Amino acid sequence: MTAAPTHQDALAALVAVVSQLRDPETGCPWDLEQTHASLVPYVLEEAHEVADAIRHGDDAHLAEELGDLLLQVVLHAQIASEDGRFDLDTIARGISEKLIRRHPHVFGDDAADLANRGTDGDPDAVKRRWEAIKAQEKTAAAAVSSPSPSPLSDRLAGKVRGQPALAGAMTISKKAAAAGFEWDDMAGVWAKVHEELDELKEAVASGDKIHAQEELGDLLFTLVNVARWCGIDPEAGLAGTNRRFLDRFSRVEAALGGEIGGRSISELESHWRAAKAQIRAEGERG
Repeated sequence: MTAAPTHQDALAALVAVVSQLRDPETGCPWDLEQTHASLVPYVLEEAHEVADAIRHGDDAHLAEELGDLLLQVVLHAQIASEDGRFDLDTIARGISEKLIRRHPHVFGDDAADLANRGTDGDPDAVKRRWEAIKAQEKTAAAAVSSPSPSPLSDRLAGKVRGQPALAGAMTISKKAAAAGFEWDDMAGVWAKVHEELDELKEAVASGDKIHAQEELGDLLFTLVNVARWCGIDPEAGLAGTNRRFLDRFSRVEAALGGEIGGRSISELESHWRAAKAQIRAEGERG
C-alpha cells in the first residue's frame, strides 16, 4: 500500500517547483530576475493579504493567501541557496531552535523547570517569559559588539525594521511610553494632534512636498499615540475604513450604472449619502 502524502512531501514539491522556476536555462525570466530586495513589496503585500483573509474569516481565501506567503519564504530561500548563503533547511532549523529555546516551560529538560512551569493557563506569563529570554539573547549578542549609547533606540530600530510603518509606529510608541517618554494625560495627546495638524497645513500651503510629507508622518505618528491611549488598533481601524469605503463606493457605482466619470461632486455626494443610509438600514435589520 502506498503511504499517504505528507506535508513534507507537499513542501518538497513546492521547493522543486521554485527551483525549476529559478533554473538559469529553463526557468521563468521574471523569477530569474528577482532578488531579495525586489521581492520586498511582494512579501509585504502577501502578509497584508493574509491578515485581510483572517479578518474576513474566509478559510479558503486564507489557505490561498498563506500559500502565496509561503511561496515568498521558499523563493527567498532558493535565491540565497544559489549563492551558498542559506537554504530552507537553515530557516526551518533556526526557527525550531528559537521556539524550543524560548519555550522552556514546554521543551525544558530540567525536571525542576517542568515541575514549576508557572505558566500553565497564563498566556501573559508565557509572553513575559518569552520577552525575558529574547532580551537575554539580545544582551548576549550585544556583548560581543561595541556598547551602544542608545540601547533602546537601537533595539527599536531592529524591531520595527521589517514592520509596516503603522505597526512600527505603535511598537515605538508603546516602548517609548514604557520607558517614561509619555504625556501626563490625554489632553496633552490631543494638543499634540492639533499642533501637528497645524504644521501640516502650513507645510502644504508652502508647496514644499518633502516638508509636507514629514509633517504628515508626524501627524500620523501622533494619531497612533491617540490609538494607544484609547486602546484601539489603528491597523484594524484603517482596514475597516477601507472596506467600508469600497462597500459604499461600489453602491455609488451601481447606482450610476458603473459610470462615475463626468458626474458633479454634489451628485456623487448624494449617492454616497444614500449608500451610507442603505448600509445602516441593512445593519439595523440584521
